[in-house]
Amino acid sequence: MSDPHQEGTPAGTSPADIDRRSAIAEALGKEVWPADRDTLVSRAQESNAPDRVLGDLRRLPAGQQFENVQDVARALGIGTEQQRF
Repeated sequence: MSDPHQEGTPAGTSPADIDRRSAIAEALGKEVWPADRDTLVSRAQESNAPDRVLGDLRRLPAGQQFENVQDVARALGIGTEQQRF
């Protein structure tokens, strides 16, 4: 049985995954999508993203289009919530 006082995380994620994905989302904002790696890195640099976020974004494959932060997380191997429906 899980502790009802402990924060829960969706299946397929860890607290570290959620923090990492949140930092990426915060650095990129909502207006950048869809975008490729270079566009995402440029946007993150403009928003003075932390080095960890910039490093993650630079590891994305070149020439691939990302529709949202979930696509970016999947490409980086960051856990994402399982589809509910």
